[in-house]
Amino acid sequence: MTAIALATWATPDLAEVLREIVRERNAQDTKFGIQEWRDGTGPLIRPLYLTDVNLDLRSGTELAVIFREKCKTKYAGGTLTWRDILLEEIFEALAEEDPEKLRAELIQVAAVAVAQVEAIDRRPK
Repeated sequence: MTAIALATWATPDLAEVLREIVRERNAQDTKFGIQEWRDGTGPLIRPLYLTDVNLDLRSGTELAVIFREKCKTKYAGGTLTWRDILLEEIFEALAEEDPEKLRAELIQVAAVAVAQVEAIDRRPK
């Protein structure tokens, strides 16, 4: 496992959460390898309410399934972006009401955000 240098203000709880995020990042790299996707962000990206999914008419569970399928389709078509992956993880978290499952999903959201930051940092300047 990767060591984390924590700030002196980091509480034991924060330190454990950060370790869990690192473990999740390691698990992601083991499962998927180092990921390099386009960001899928910027001023020309359509807002979610203008996409083909009407967010207000869907349950959290439905949105999680829709965005999971979108990721599979976009991956197969070579158009997957970090935005797609992050939205999938966010909607999976929003679908949860069980605190333990919600917590696990939020760790995944944080780990995906960290993975995107790492990908950005690997790009040529």
